[in-house]
Amino acid sequence: MLPVPTRSLALMLGLALLATGCSQNGGGSSSSAGKPAGQAAASDAAAAQDLDTYRQLVRIHNDEMATTFGQKIVHDYPGSAAAKEVQESLPQISKRYHENAEKNRLAGLWLYQVAPMAGGTQSTAVIYNSQPVDADKVRMVLRRHTQWGQNAFLFGSGKGFVCKATCTLPAVVDGKAMGIKAFAPPSGEPALMISDDKAFIALLKKAQKISLTVTPKDSGRSEELVYEVGGFDPAKWLPLPKTKK
Repeated sequence: MLPVPTRSLALMLGLALLATGCSQNGGGSSSSAGKPAGQAAASDAAAAQDLDTYRQLVRIHNDEMATTFGQKIVHDYPGSAAAKEVQESLPQISKRYHENAEKNRLAGLWLYQVAPMAGGTQSTAVIYNSQPVDADKVRMVLRRHTQWGQNAFLFGSGKGFVCKATCTLPAVVDGKAMGIKAFAPPSGEPALMISDDKAFIALLKKAQKISLTVTPKDSGRSEELVYEVGGFDPAKWLPLPKTKK
């Protein structure tokens, strides 16, 4: 059988869900055990139809809908042949779906851009802190500039951060505590420049989560900024040609 087009399959899914809801008479068990012969036959037919839709979803690699529909079959027809068949493949499909969903979520936290900046061109990779959620967001920026070279820094709002000349930011990288040396830019922007950008970027490329403790000048209270950096794609942070001297 050829795969059903996605739009038709989605319609089938909606109709199947509606039909199943109508046939359950208030949400009772859909197992055919203990039911009159006619009702049992109708339940088996509905289970077979739903199983056919599940098989088609698996065939076209629609893991999201296959997971949802597979869980529905197991719930609605417990102990049935359809449920037993689904249970053989559903754990692997569900695991793959959730892993890919998380991978896509992490990748979506990053923003990449190439644009003119201060008489040159800059290429940036930017991510905002995910925690705390109720405070002003602080960007972590990886930047390449045709004149300024490469930098890594935090950029916030307000008056910036407490840092006298140089400072060491308490950090936790994938559970390992360390210190990250930084300095406040002399031009006065609300930023903290990472002293060793090369080492920091190399560390970031291998990390899943980086926490940095900073002290905003506005509040004077230290706070831990958490960055879920596991979706960083170095290939999307484009290199720039060196400026000819």
